Formats: sequence, C-alpha cells, structure tokens
Amino acid sequence: MEMLGVKVWYLLAVSFVYAAAAQVTDPIEVKALRAIRGAFKDPMKHLQSWDKGDPCSSNWLGVWCFDSIGSDGYVHVEQLQMLNLNLSQSLSPEVGRLSQLVVIDLMWNNISGSIPKEIGNIASLELLLLNGNQFSGSLPDEIGLLTSLLRLQLDENLLSGPIPKSFANLTQLRHLHLNNNSLSGQIPPELSRLPRILHLLVDNNNLSGYLPPEFSETASLRILQLDNNRFDDAEIPASYGSTNLLKLSLRNCSLRGVIPDLSGSQDLYVVDLSWNRLTGTLPSSKLSGNLTTIDLSNNNLNGSIPASFSELPNLQRLSLWNNSLSGSVPSTLWRNKNVSSVSEFTLDLRNNLFSNTSGDIILPKNVTLRLRENPLCNNANTNLFQFCESVAEDDDDMRTNLTVASPNCAVRKCPADYYLVYSPPSSPWQCFCAAPFSIAYRLKSPSFSYFAPYESSFIEYMAESLELKTSQISVYSYGWDEGPRLWMNLTLFLLYDNSSIKLNKTEVRRIKGKFTTWSFPQSGTFGPYDLLDYPDRRFRDSSKVWLSKGSLAGLILGIIAISSLVTAIIALIIVRKRYNSLDFTPRKRLSARISVKVDGLKGFTLKELVQATENFNSLVIGEGGYGKVYRGVLADQTIVAVKRAQVGSLQGEKEFLTEIEFLSRLHHRNLVGLLGYCDEEGEQ
Repeated sequence: MEMLGVKVWYLLAVSFVYAAAAQVTDPIEVKALRAIRGAFKDPMKHLQSWDKGDPCSSNWLGVWCFDSIGSDGYVHVEQLQMLNLNLSQSLSPEVGRLSQLVVIDLMWNNISGSIPKEIGNIASLELLLLNGNQFSGSLPDEIGLLTSLLRLQLDENLLSGPIPKSFANLTQLRHLHLNNNSLSGQIPPELSRLPRILHLLVDNNNLSGYLPPEFSETASLRILQLDNNRFDDAEIPASYGSTNLLKLSLRNCSLRGVIPDLSGSQDLYVVDLSWNRLTGTLPSSKLSGNLTTIDLSNNNLNGSIPASFSELPNLQRLSLWNNSLSGSVPSTLWRNKNVSSVSEFTLDLRNNLFSNTSGDIILPKNVTLRLRENPLCNNANTNLFQFCESVAEDDDDMRTNLTVASPNCAVRKCPADYYLVYSPPSSPWQCFCAAPFSIAYRLKSPSFSYFAPYESSFIEYMAESLELKTSQISVYSYGWDEGPRLWMNLTLFLLYDNSSIKLNKTEVRRIKGKFTTWSFPQSGTFGPYDLLDYPDRRFRDSSKVWLSKGSLAGLILGIIAISSLVTAIIALIIVRKRYNSLDFTPRKRLSARISVKVDGLKGFTLKELVQATENFNSLVIGEGGYGKVYRGVLADQTIVAVKRAQVGSLQGEKEFLTEIEFLSRLHHRNLVGLLGYCDEEGEQ
C-alpha cells in the first residue's frame, strides 16, 4: 500500500520532557521576577543570570526556590536574597505576585522610591528586610496584613510619616526595626499589644507625643530603644520601672520629670536616659545586678551617689557627667569590683559639684576615673591631680586587626585558596590548612559598653549557632558606631578536606543561610544583629539546584504521564479511523490539499526540520510504536519536539487531518500546543 512508506511529523513546542523540565517555576512568578529585574538598575551586572532560563532550574542569583513541587504542579519562589548587590532605582509592585515568598532580603542596596503596598499580598512572608536603602514616602498600611511576619527591618532609609496602627496586627512579629528614618507623630500605643515582640527600635526619627505607658505591660519586650526623638516635655512613665526589659534607651528625647524607680526591672543590662531634662535624685533602691551600663549624663540631677550603685558587680560604665550631683565620691564604686585583665570600668563624674572622695583613691588596673570640673579638683591634692587633668576622653573599645603568635609547627604547604592557620592553645590543632572568608557583622543593640570581656562568650555563641568549632571563628576587627552599635569583621575558617582542594561551597551556603534567615538563638547579651556583607564573591554565583533531584524526577514523571495519556488518546483516534480512509494521494500533493483553520499553525519544509534535528541525529527524547520523537531547535532558537512516523505507521489524509485538529485544540500548562506539521517527499 502506498501509505506504508509514509512518516508523520508534528511539532509540539516544549511538550517533550527536556523542555518541560526546564520550565518549572510558576509562570506568574516568572513574570513578576522579570518585572522586578526591569525596575532595578544593576550597574555591577549581578543579575545577568536573570536574562535566560527558568528562575528555579537555572539558578537565578538571589532567587531561592522551594525544594518541592507545589500542588499546582509548579515550583515556587521561597526567598529573594539580594544583599548588597549595588542595586538602585525602584522595587516593582509585581513583587506582590510572588505569593509564596518567605523572605525578602534587599539589605544594603541603593533602592529608592516607595515601598510597594502590594507586599501586603504575600501572606506567607516571615522576613521583610529592606534596611540600608533609600526608600522614601510613608509606610504602607498593608504591611499590617502580613500576619506571619517575624522580622520587619526598614531601618536606615528615608521613610517619613507616621507608624501605621495596622502594625499592631502583626501578631507573630518579634523584631520591629524602624530606626534611622524621618518618621513622625505619636508612637501608636497599639504596638504594646504585639504578643511576641522582643525588640522595638525606633531611635533616630522625628517622633513626638508621649511615651505609651502600655509598653510596660508587654511581657515579651526586651529592648525599648527610642533615642533621638522629640518627645517634648514628656515624662518617663513610672511603670517603665517594672518591666522585663534588658535595655531601656531614651537618650536625647527632650524628656522631663524624675527617673522612675527601676527596682522592679531586675533583668536590666543597660539604662540610658542621658541628654534629657530630668530632675530630682538618682534612684536609691536596689538595681539589677546585670547592669553593665548606666548613662544619666547631661540632665539636671542633684543629690549624692546612692550606695546601691556600689553593688553592681558587672558595671562597665557609670556616666553621670554634667549634672548637679554633690557630696563625696565613694571609693566603693571601684573597690567592690573584681576588674579582670580584659574588663573595663569607666566612672565619668565630670562637671558636677563633688567636693571630696571617701576612702582610698588607689584605682585597680583598667579603671578609668574622670573628675574634671568638680570643686574637689580645686584642692591641691596631688592624689587627685591625674583624675582632674584635661586629657583625651576617648575610651575607644576597638581592634583594628587580630594577630596571633605562630607556634612551632612543621612547615607545610596548603592548596590554592587555603592558608596555614595557627590555632589558639585551646584548639586540638596547632596549625592546619583552612579556607578563611570574612563576614561583616554588626550588633544593633548590645547589652554592654566594652566588648573584650564578652569576646570569648561571643565566639562560643557563634560557634554553637553556626555548628562550628570555636577554633574556626575569630573576631578580626571591631569598633563602635553611633547608636551605640558594635561592628565587627568575623573570619571563619573552613577546614581543609584532604579529598578535595576546592573550597566547600555547600558549607559556605549553609553558613550564609544561618545568617540570612536569622536562625541564631536569641541572646539577651548580644541582642539583634545586622549582616552587613557576605563578601566572598566566589560563592555568589550559586550552583545549587534548589529543586532536588527527587522533585525534578517527580515533575518529569508527571510530564511523561501526561504525554502518555495524550499519546493513548491519539492512538485510539487512529485505530478507530484508520481503515475508514481509502484516499492514498501521493504525499507531495497532500500538503496542498490540507485545510486546517487554526491560528498560528505553520507548514514546515522538510529542509527546516532536517536542519533543526541535525539530520535526525539529535537527542531522541521519546519512542513508541508510531515512531521516534527528536529534540530540535528551529532557526529562531525555539526548542521543539519533532515526531517522525516510521515506515509502516501509515495514516490516510483524513486521519492525518483529524490528528492535527485534535492536537491543535489540546491545551495544558506542560503542553504548549501544536506549532505545525510537515508533509513532503513521502514524509509526515
């Protein structure tokens, strides 16, 4: 029969497994990501990977996807991790279409414009980190819809207007950081209803009105930091003296009245009420034994120093300068302290009315006493002269670099990108090859004034949080910013693996994930932190396939199942109609007689398909009783599947027409549809 030599062709764009597996991300989210990309200016070209492929399967930089397929058959975007990429211009409102996002991290870029209100559509969002940009305008009320939000960091921007009352609806929120903006108006007392809030940082704004006494009823609140606002003539609520706070910082807020009795706040580490208009005497009741810092300077306080101030064993700084305090300076302030070689104690009493000292004036090492501009300095007491001098009052607690003495160990060579590291005496290794990389890190509201006594416990805390050994972590340098905030450069050493001379990228990504998801345990001592930079660019071009092999295999099997179903339907149609046709017109004439009225359907030449499949030598992606399916690339770079009938799989004209019409009507997200057909030179 004439049809025995017929071979059938048809093209299904992206219907074969290879192409379908590459299109795994929800198309709505792909479109949203492209809109975000289009709104950004990317001078360093960090987002070049966004110009091709699929976001999840092609590993777009900063796009982290769920490691499983959703119920809709697509993979969804879980995180946008775009820290410090020098991006500018605006954040597209299309970000609100990333409906399953958990993390948005755009910290430390130069993004401007308003914060899109559409972010309020992302009900799954847990971390919204936009700090360190140039966002302006008001805070969207819609952020209050994010009831899963754990951390909201909008600090260090140019935001203005009031704090929305809707933020009180963020029932899971633990960290609210709005500091260093230009926010104005009254702090909403409704924020006191946040049941899980730990840190409320709204310092360095233009807030006014009164201090809500309701905050004393917020049992979870640990840090209340309101410095440098304009609460003109407001008073500190008496209830602030009975809280669970670790830190109460109300510096330079134009407050008046008296200092409340703080004896009911026995967890306090830091009290800073400096640069206000407070009057009255110092609180005489017993204070928290945890206190490291008391700063009551630059007020209008009078009276003497209470005995309770000498009963604070952990005190690092007592700053009372520029008041009207009088009487004797009690030597018990420093005599009762056990000052170790790494600890510091600074007692600043300048510009008061102290007339003498009680007890000896011999100070332990690492104690600094400042008495200048007090009446007692007018006496010819040579024992006090050194404390009355006008000397540099800079007590910078900082380190510019870390040096470690080299032990006597055998000289050994390390692979490229590794260094010979000398461990501290406590380490089980004297020297070893390691891959160091640096992290820029900052404590936003620490509970101490001097870091040195806490450095070893900080390293232990970091080691436990990162699941490393303490010998793999060092604080290379540190210093203080305004706030005060403690910046530091951490150096982490990944041990050399003898089986490979390559840096362990998986370990680097694991550690970065710990930082960027804020999964460290809460610490009352170290408080909240900023990740300023994760600067090793060698690991920025992530090679991780966020869709696991198992999930990808599941997706492919699903596509194969759909394809098999379609093939079965087609086969059934062919079997039913095969022998009804007696029209065996030569193949050369058939294409001229076909009349398929479907938009976008194209008649391909045999030459085009020979070129697309490299003369049918390209990848065979499927095979059945009807023939083989080849992977092809058309001249316009469209990836297609080319199905070629084998000898013996014959169809009449009617069957061929029926199959084309059927396939042209078939629609599925993994089957884009029929592009066209070919019927030339005895081929179909």
